Amino acid sequence: MPRVNRLSSLPKRNAEFIEPMDCEPVSKLLDGPGWVFEIKLDGYRAIAVKSGRVNLFSRKRNSFNSQYPFLVEALAELPDGTVVDGEVVALDESGRPNFNLLAQFRNAASRIHYFIFDLLVYKDRDLTKLPLTERRELMKSLLKFRSPRLRISEQFEVPANEMLAAVRQQQLEGVIGKRKDSLYESGKRTDSWIKYRVNRGQEFVIGGYLPGPHGFDSLIIGYHQGKDLMYVARVRNGFVPASRRQVFEKIHHLICPTMPFVNLPDTHKSRWGDELTAEKMKECIWLRPEAVAQIEFLEWTGADRLRHSKFVGLREDKNPRSVVKEAK
Repeated sequence: MPRVNRLSSLPKRNAEFIEPMDCEPVSKLLDGPGWVFEIKLDGYRAIAVKSGRVNLFSRKRNSFNSQYPFLVEALAELPDGTVVDGEVVALDESGRPNFNLLAQFRNAASRIHYFIFDLLVYKDRDLTKLPLTERRELMKSLLKFRSPRLRISEQFEVPANEMLAAVRQQQLEGVIGKRKDSLYESGKRTDSWIKYRVNRGQEFVIGGYLPGPHGFDSLIIGYHQGKDLMYVARVRNGFVPASRRQVFEKIHHLICPTMPFVNLPDTHKSRWGDELTAEKMKECIWLRPEAVAQIEFLEWTGADRLRHSKFVGLREDKNPRSVVKEAK
């Protein structure tokens, strides 16, 4: 059991932005006594820094301060010289994370919370080289909050099948698995932290659109495979006129003359008639692949395409280079 007075023996580190550690997508949860599980929260990853003043950063180091001033105010309770890792989450009436509510935060501010799941720096002492279990124990003993907007996320030491059953029953997004002995490897995606999605959905990069009412008819999306951007779908569903206009305002400045996808035009015939042929591509407007969207879908097809895709929201917290294909 770690002791608070052990902090004085840890190396010093300034409280400043730390690039988040990422999770490896898996098609099966690993199990055993070396693992703990968390609920996969459907929100914005955020690093909170208290160094004189509070700064709440997205994973791309953009400031969330003006977007979530009520969280910044609550995070003033952190001790000076402290950095924590967590997720900005909107909870629906049943207490489940709801990304749609988060995207409409002006109408749902009272439902937005910050869930903290890791303590990285405390009073200018570096905790990242401690095992996860020690960081968590120190976090729970050192961080006490009065604000109901701040919560420490729960971890569960149960068999993987029990965790999955509970997440499915509550219709949650998925499960995060973490090795108890894992160090915090800033900016890295390793198999010490894994994620398993229960629902069908993930982030994709927007590489173009087909013109239409209110700016566009459909978004053209894909994921990175190494340095290559792979096309997976055209997305038409999930929009209303107002959201089309809002998305178009965010992406129209990214127009470029070069098609960013390496696997177009489509050479196969789709049974749903949604392929992007060379002829159809003449209508496309291409974009620099810098915008990221959250997409839900029914399934992956055998041709590595999405079936029945639906737009959920833009992900301004995501680095497009980190968007890869998650496990089927």
